[in-house]
Amino acid sequence: MNAIISASDLANDLTGPNPPVLLDVRWQLTAAKAAGEPPYDGRADYETGHLPGAVYVDLDRELASAPGEGGRHPLPDLAHFGAAMRRAGVSSGTPVVVYDGGQGWAAARAWWMLRWTGHPDVRVLDGGLPAWEGPLEKSVPTPAEGDFVPEPGTAGLLDAEAAGELARSGVLLDARAGERYRGEVEPIDPVAGHIPGAVSAPTTENVRADGRYLPAQELRERFKGLGVSEGSRVGVYCGSGVSAAHEVLALAVAGIPAELYVGSWSEWSSDPDRPVAVGPDPQ
Repeated sequence: MNAIISASDLANDLTGPNPPVLLDVRWQLTAAKAAGEPPYDGRADYETGHLPGAVYVDLDRELASAPGEGGRHPLPDLAHFGAAMRRAGVSSGTPVVVYDGGQGWAAARAWWMLRWTGHPDVRVLDGGLPAWEGPLEKSVPTPAEGDFVPEPGTAGLLDAEAAGELARSGVLLDARAGERYRGEVEPIDPVAGHIPGAVSAPTTENVRADGRYLPAQELRERFKGLGVSEGSRVGVYCGSGVSAAHEVLALAVAGIPAELYVGSWSEWSSDPDRPVAVGPDPQ
């Protein structure tokens, strides 16, 4: 099953016999938020207009738990996550389509959470809300309660120790901007640099200018150039497990399974005993 869906295909599916549940996960990580100023309000944007029937999902409160030793966006309590998904109408036997404001990072985090906890049919709207050409609505729906119960997967998730080991034995991709990987700037976390052995792979290079993913073959060639070969074990991290989910989704589009280090750099860099590399060289 493809991990993404075009706006035209979604429009067709919404008029079909088994329309998907729609989740709106608009979210932004901005310098203002990092500086302690009021954060972006995704719900307010949702209420100005959203896909018909879509339910708003709060990334910070429903797709993550409070920042702490596990990073800025650690895994949510699964009972809390499951309750949020059921309130949104998510059931195991119903397809789900997730979208955000166009960047794709937040939608990918929701996609990854649902897939990792066992939902069999989740896709991301390619290009997000800007790709949608149909009508929008302002009313907030109250869907029927879903039945989805999250069951965490036995694979697909890395902790700090596993991520450090994978950087030596497989391919660990750093989805952040290149300047953060190289340690030239660090606007959010206390230490600049990258996990030793990780390869710089900004997730922004997986998409076109309009935010839609590159074709699968182009993505395969990109990841091949980054050292991913057939049979490679691949992991991804970023600052806090959000943009890295976007790269895991790009890898899925390319047909390459990958694991996510949810704690990412925000967790790794919080421990002064963990090694840090700087510069363009992975080591």
